Amino acid sequence: MNKILVCTDGSDYAQICCRYAAWLAARSGACIDLLYLTDIRQFEVPFIADLSGSLGIQPYQDIISQLQEMERKKALMIEETSRQVLAAGGHTTGINFHHRTGLLVDCLGDFERDVDLVMIGKRGENADFASEHLGSTMERVLRASKKPCLVTSRNFREIGKIMLAYDGGQSCRKALQYLTTEGWPTLGDANFHITTVVENGDEAFAQKCLGEAESVSRAAGYSPVCQLLHGHVEETLSGYVEKEGIDLLVMGAYGHTRIRYLLIGSATTDTILGCKIPVLCYR
Repeated sequence: MNKILVCTDGSDYAQICCRYAAWLAARSGACIDLLYLTDIRQFEVPFIADLSGSLGIQPYQDIISQLQEMERKKALMIEETSRQVLAAGGHTTGINFHHRTGLLVDCLGDFERDVDLVMIGKRGENADFASEHLGSTMERVLRASKKPCLVTSRNFREIGKIMLAYDGGQSCRKALQYLTTEGWPTLGDANFHITTVVENGDEAFAQKCLGEAESVSRAAGYSPVCQLLHGHVEETLSGYVEKEGIDLLVMGAYGHTRIRYLLIGSATTDTILGCKIPVLCYR
């Protein structure tokens, strides 16, 4: 892992995301790019458009200038706070801060080309107003990013136990390959779990998938704890995570059909929402 891209908005979740980034960078030697996007839509709201029509163009231009100045100051504050969080986590070098105006999903491709991991908080600035929902920006990033995405939770804790939720799909195979060949920074000394969930399906196929994942892992030198679970996927995975004290859940983010290719898988959404730990997602 050479470079990590952290998407930040200055929220509490974003600061925890920076703590995880510092923790990973300390163990992998990775550089960190911090990216803050000023949402271009705030300059196009009806309120501003109404002002420009009723009061004339000059007040409209003045309001735009004031908003831009506020965003510039906010970006400076976010950069300072993020660097402080990274420094508290033991990471002070190889940090670059980028401030752009636009939509994150539109700019993401330009910044993720040379990174190995994209990180974002589960929720953003409005987390307290929508505690039962995921951040809309986070969902868009998972849909748009071509790199592995680590969605961080509200609280930080060091990653010891790692669990791969394996269903034999292409994205899960990619996750397994990454974990066993390139290696997660702490996988070597972590307690590695692999689970496959049977939900009103073919248990023989699920057992075959689990055996496949175990074989690949053991061939790479790991000795995973493998479990075949039964029940509703999201609830079963969340329950296992809590019961076993898992610190990081790894899973595929997409289904196999064309329709589900366009949307983040519902199982992924529900699992991220239900789990109180970071979730590493692969396309």
